[in-house]
Formats: sequence, C-alpha cells, structure tokens
Amino acid sequence: MSNFYSNNTSYYNPAPIERIVAMLTYLNCWIGFIWLIIAAILKKEIKPFMRYHIFQSIFIAFALFIIQMGLSLLLSIIDFVPVVNRIVNIIFGFFTTNLQIFFGYSVIQTFIFLILLYLAIGAVFGKYSYLPVVSDIIKQNVR
Repeated sequence: MSNFYSNNTSYYNPAPIERIVAMLTYLNCWIGFIWLIIAAILKKEIKPFMRYHIFQSIFIAFALFIIQMGLSLLLSIIDFVPVVNRIVNIIFGFFTTNLQIFFGYSVIQTFIFLILLYLAIGAVFGKYSYLPVVSDIIKQNVR
C-alpha cells in the first residue's frame, strides 16, 4: 500500500460491517479490542482499514486516560501551593465545569467529542481519518 492515507479507495472498498465497526470503535474502544480478540481466536486476518481505525481508537483512549491521570496528579500537587491553587482551579474549572456549551458538556469534552465524530464519520465513508500526531504514530507502527 503505497499511500496509506489515500482518498482514492478504489484498491479496497471496505465492507459495510467493517465501516460500522470502525465507526463504533471510536465511540467505545472496547468494541475494537473485542474485534481483535475475535479475529485472533478465529485466526482471521484483519484488513488494514480495520487495523488502522481500531488501533487509532485504542491509542486515543489510552492517551486521553494518561492525560486525565496526569492532570489529576498535577492538580493535586498544585493544591498545596497557596496562591497558585486558586488561580489554576478557577481556570481549570472554567474549562471543565462552568462553561457548558453543548448539551451540558464542557469545552474540553465538546472538543474531544468533535474529534471523535470527525474520525467516526471518516471511518463510515471508508476513509483513513487523519489526526496529525496520532495517525502518524499509528501509520508507523501498524502494518
């Protein structure tokens, strides 16, 4: 496959079930993980389109988890600094709880939702959705 992100998918047109699973894996990465386990049990090869989207969704879920844990740890450390903790809590609270812009979701949650929506729509259309750093890592490591 010479051009991994090719918009021309004439060389391979993903089946509807592949597109649906690729889309659903962005909603919940466990769907893709279970798909990988089933394929391993049945000794079936997973097509590059499916591998790309499944591993990208798992990578994104893992990265979001690590970022969340890191921010949580950082905020708990900052809580011990008298003046800085108030400023950071006001700024962080503004973006996470006080500014709800989309059905009660914060700015950060809405941003993540829009990214996942973009990736899921690309998967439904049979495209290799591109997210700048993440997709490059997936491209280099998933063959």
